[in-house]
Amino acid sequence: MTTPKISFEFFPPQTLDASFRLWETAQVLAPMKPSFVSVTYGAGGTTRKLTHEAVGTIHKNYGLNVAAHLTCVEATRAETLEIVNSYAEVGVTEIVALRGDPPKGAARFTPHPEGFESSVALIEALAEDGRFTIRCGAYPEPHPEAADPLADVRWLKRKCEAGATSAITQFFFEAETFFRFRDACEKEGITAKIIPGILPIQSWKGAKAFAQRCGTSIPAWVEEAFEAATRDGREELLATALCSELCDNLIQGGVEDLHFYTLNRPQMTRDVCHALGVAPEVKLSNVA
Repeated sequence: MTTPKISFEFFPPQTLDASFRLWETAQVLAPMKPSFVSVTYGAGGTTRKLTHEAVGTIHKNYGLNVAAHLTCVEATRAETLEIVNSYAEVGVTEIVALRGDPPKGAARFTPHPEGFESSVALIEALAEDGRFTIRCGAYPEPHPEAADPLADVRWLKRKCEAGATSAITQFFFEAETFFRFRDACEKEGITAKIIPGILPIQSWKGAKAFAQRCGTSIPAWVEEAFEAATRDGREELLATALCSELCDNLIQGGVEDLHFYTLNRPQMTRDVCHALGVAPEVKLSNVA
């Protein structure tokens, strides 16, 4: 089996306890030598300052290549570009450019009157800036706001034409979901790398709620398996096995990169990476 390139997503802490969890996550996963790690924004841009602080700390203290999330939500163009400059000042060279989720309580995204109206507009501005490698998001299953099944593919093409060089997908439960999306993208003429987003399931209840919010379909067999595993106290064992199998199936299908949504809980992600042959880098001391 080919050993994949890996990357991880973290989210910025909002409490002291969450801070310790983030730093533990970075410490556990940094030895896996990810190609990059990303740091998210909260819904509505609520963690903008925390994201910036976490990006700078991770880049400085762990020597990781950080791809900072950037959204269009609740900010003017000037404010967004100020954040771009602050990222550059701390050594960030990659940005994950996203439209972003609506603020809490809002049903739909509404652009700021003086802000970027879409992820495409944001990507165009970053491409014109010229200092960053630009990544974007992708939906292997229709986004809840998509007009039709191919709308997300056509929108991804626009983002790539605007300057994004790779895309990270929303999570999914079956490899065939990704392969169908990849085929549709190739048919549309998209040549940018599409990296599957992988969610190690820390909580089945939480994963189900997340799936329903973002339009990820839940296969009946997965639901049945978790219901049985939860009754038997084997949920974590099942989650690790299914995640490892999903990743293996993707690799067998030609995938070279995997992006893990860690939820700042590193153990299962680390175990899956070990199962895939991704070993931590160990520095050996000189022997006289």
